[in-house]
Amino acid sequence: MPEIAQLGSWIVIISVIVGAMLLMLLLNFIPVRLWIEAAAATVRIGLGTLVGMRLRKVNPAAVVRPLIAATMAGLVLKVDALEAHYLAGGNVDRVVKALISADKAGIDLGFQRAAAIDLAGRDVFEAVQVSVTPKVIQTPRVAAMAKDGIQLIALARVTVRANIERLVGGAGEETILARVGEGIVSTIGSSTSHKAVLENPDNISKTVLAKGLDSGTAFEILSIDIADVDVGKNIGAELQTDQAEADKRIAQAKAEERRAMAVALEQEMTAKVQEMRARVVEAEAQVPLAIAEAFRKGQLGVMDFVRYKNIESDTGMRNSIAKGETKGGEPAGN
Repeated sequence: MPEIAQLGSWIVIISVIVGAMLLMLLLNFIPVRLWIEAAAATVRIGLGTLVGMRLRKVNPAAVVRPLIAATMAGLVLKVDALEAHYLAGGNVDRVVKALISADKAGIDLGFQRAAAIDLAGRDVFEAVQVSVTPKVIQTPRVAAMAKDGIQLIALARVTVRANIERLVGGAGEETILARVGEGIVSTIGSSTSHKAVLENPDNISKTVLAKGLDSGTAFEILSIDIADVDVGKNIGAELQTDQAEADKRIAQAKAEERRAMAVALEQEMTAKVQEMRARVVEAEAQVPLAIAEAFRKGQLGVMDFVRYKNIESDTGMRNSIAKGETKGGEPAGN
């Protein structure tokens, strides 16, 4: 009998342990505490709905707690819509916070639009904050040249407000900054003098702002303020200097080309003269041979040869006189 009693006590202990474990598993699967929180906030949601979320691999707390916050803020949201947004990969908590902020600020923002903005990859809560409190974004330093050739470097601050209606499909801050930079370059480039820009930098703001640069973007530009304008390089003078240097190099190249052509022509003429002289020397070398051949054939006598030599001497003397020299090579006037 004692053994039976001891066995019974062990059975009871094991039963209690198993029951406790089953209860813990049940409570872990069924978020009773979350259900109690929802009931305390007058949010009607059944345990079956919470169990269904578990089965659909939805974190009940990620859906129910934002629903509680929305209900306490006076918003009417459906748990099915929140769960669907969660399953679509959205951030339910961020969407609900955006809806609460928009409602308090009097901004017309529905759940469907907020969910679409969130699924588009934008921070809808931040967008609502920027819509309430405008945001200031600063452009990088923009360099442009006025018509007088002086470079100006401008820095602008752009005050923008989020446009809820264009958050889906609208361009972002990068587009705003690029357009503002383009407008600054265009305005400075159309200025007659850099001094005029320095005297009235607000003209840049007015001109750029009037171009409607926020078209097609997710923001509304409220103001464009020129924070700083610095004088850069004298681009016009540098361009003129570079052009003059380029013209100088071109002129030098053309002069070198003409010189090379003249040298080539001179060399060609020298070669022709040398060739002609060679032919003359060759012809002169043939004269004694011709005379000897004439002697052998009897075509030239001794007296004829003497007369030929006399004529040759006379010709040489005349050439010397024509050059202004005597036979000794002294100038004729001495």
